[in-house]
Amino acid sequence: MVADSEIQRIARLTPLADVLASFDLSVGAVAPREVAAADAAGCTLAADAVVAAGHPKAALALLDGYAVRAEQTADAGSYAPAPLSSVPQRIGVGEPLPATADAVAALDAVQMQGAQAAALAAVAPGDGVLAPGTDAAAGLKLQLAGARLRRLDVALLIALGIERVTIREPRVRMVRAGGGDAIGGAGALIAAAIGADSGAALTDDMTLEAALAADDADAVIAIGGTGSGRNDTSVRTLARMGEVAFHGIGILPGETTAVGFAGARPVLLLPGRLDAALAGWLTVGRRMLARLAFRMIEEQPFAAELARKVVSPLGLAEVVPVRRRLSKVEPVASGYLPMQALARAEGWILVPADSEGHPEGTRVMVRSWP
Repeated sequence: MVADSEIQRIARLTPLADVLASFDLSVGAVAPREVAAADAAGCTLAADAVVAAGHPKAALALLDGYAVRAEQTADAGSYAPAPLSSVPQRIGVGEPLPATADAVAALDAVQMQGAQAAALAAVAPGDGVLAPGTDAAAGLKLQLAGARLRRLDVALLIALGIERVTIREPRVRMVRAGGGDAIGGAGALIAAAIGADSGAALTDDMTLEAALAADDADAVIAIGGTGSGRNDTSVRTLARMGEVAFHGIGILPGETTAVGFAGARPVLLLPGRLDAALAGWLTVGRRMLARLAFRMIEEQPFAAELARKVVSPLGLAEVVPVRRRLSKVEPVASGYLPMQALARAEGWILVPADSEGHPEGTRVMVRSWP
């Protein structure tokens, strides 16, 4: 039987805003490192990605056709072809223009008759041509330090000749601190979210004690064991091996979420219930990861109008899942978030702690799920 003194108890709920504000002082950025641009999708830049040379360096064809001098095609038409001074060079997309040409005419815009050629349509200088420096000028900062690289960004980096970039990629040790399918599902979801949001999740099996003692990660996230149940010991374990900064945060669901440190490494302890773990990750975990990565550019939510009212308890910041209803959004659950409700939801809103909810018609900011 567990002694009363050993039960994990929450003395008070700390406002979410206070917890997040503490990260600015207590959570530092991980060391930067250089990687191949092709491997940097999802990572946060630690230095600006700068284009060394203008692209393209020379004028290139934008379509398959003939390289021509535009002035020789003036007033050309299908009933009045304009003779060209010489047979034009056939050119393909991406090939450099010869020095004698300043435009590319489509294949059916030039008539070939033996050693003679004529334009059947007029083209202007620059038509069908990608001019030097159009894609990017030399010295252009393609993305700034603090930006999370999308797959599109990586493709652009490679296309513009930027082969290596400097990034910050926090390594986060994931720990399963309880049993049940919900904990396993929450762990898989958050591990994937970390990988898509500037970090690298380390998911090999390890106890919380071992994870707190090891030094192979920049942060630890444990799921389960944050409540007052007979087998809940995560918070006491962190207190024994490190420091508990907050146990009990004013978020709904997820009130038993805890934050602390093992040495200089931040530790996030999430509840074992799927909806509560998800809420703790969305409101606290993502901010912690952003500080570790020194990510300054956050994902932008979109504004939408509520199709019906949302009621929320005063004093708690509440995560409310929503789904689209024509041009509006409507809540699908509150408080406890059933899995079937999460399956229907297309995003979520955060009702601030100082609000009792929002009436129908309120414009809210909708954020995406991991």
